[in-house]
Amino acid sequence: MINSKEDYKYYLEADRIANALPKKSGIKSALKDFFLPNHVWEFQKTLRKLEYYKNCKKGKISLIQKFITYKRFKRLSLKLGFTIPTNTIGPGLSIAHYGTIIINEGTKIGSNCRLHTCVNIGTEAGYKDRAPIIGDNCYIGPGVKMYGDISIANGIAIGANSVVNKSFDEENIAIAGIPAQKISSVDTSNLLIPATEILKNK
Repeated sequence: MINSKEDYKYYLEADRIANALPKKSGIKSALKDFFLPNHVWEFQKTLRKLEYYKNCKKGKISLIQKFITYKRFKRLSLKLGFTIPTNTIGPGLSIAHYGTIIINEGTKIGSNCRLHTCVNIGTEAGYKDRAPIIGDNCYIGPGVKMYGDISIANGIAIGANSVVNKSFDEENIAIAGIPAQKISSVDTSNLLIPATEILKNK
């Protein structure tokens, strides 16, 4: 969770690395961003800024900044089809494409998560926030459905269109199917960029 300006900068840098985006500066980059915007990246930057304002800033000016950022966040969410609440995903988030992604506000996702389109992470029926807890370095393939008070260990890759309704506590495995089950061991560093580990080693 972002609890300081330093955290905010760290999350942004980790997200940039996770999405394999170059560092940009200068008028040429600004013009490119204006005429050919990366809307998914704009969403992620706005998500992190909103988390920063919600968690760290107080006062009248901050309320105005929060409101402006929130309006932009909602506009981008509707444009891209994302329902991703603040303070649910750790640093190093990579969203592969725009398209429907729904995440319950009770969900907690660790660092270096790669999310694909048509993912739905929901709560147990009849409850508001009994939602999955997902570890670090997890790959969530297109069309994955997850729900309930379950936990997913570090380094798990979830295959496309899987339905996950139980916990998986073994690390570094691939799961798939309806319902999902273990199919093999896996190294998710081949499926995503472990941005926080890259930053740690700099």
